[in-house]
Amino acid sequence: MARSLVIKATSGADAAERCNQAFTVAAAAVAAGLDVSLWLTGESAWYGLPGRAAEFALPHATPLDDLLGIVLASGRVTVCTQCAARRDIGPDDVIPGIRIAGAPTFVEEISAPDAQALVY
Repeated sequence: MARSLVIKATSGADAAERCNQAFTVAAAAVAAGLDVSLWLTGESAWYGLPGRAAEFALPHATPLDDLLGIVLASGRVTVCTQCAARRDIGPDDVIPGIRIAGAPTFVEEISAPDAQALVY
């Protein structure tokens, strides 16, 4: 079984470099063959909606939409249940392939054998 990496992005445009770092590390981990789970929490929850990642801009950074596509192609992307509810985001609103789940699922993922969790 491949080592798993669970990454929690806690910011959006409000902390653009931190947000971009989470997506960049998630995409790099997918490219390295790790089992990747990217959690979108706080303001990053908006990037679970169609078109929102394409609106993100950070000089000298790979477009967020491209990074999200890489993670979606071979990993998992989750929008936090409470974060989604606070923003009136429902299961029908998110990009196909993205799920909405809460703390019990996050805890299950980070406590799995050989799991590493990172929070940005």
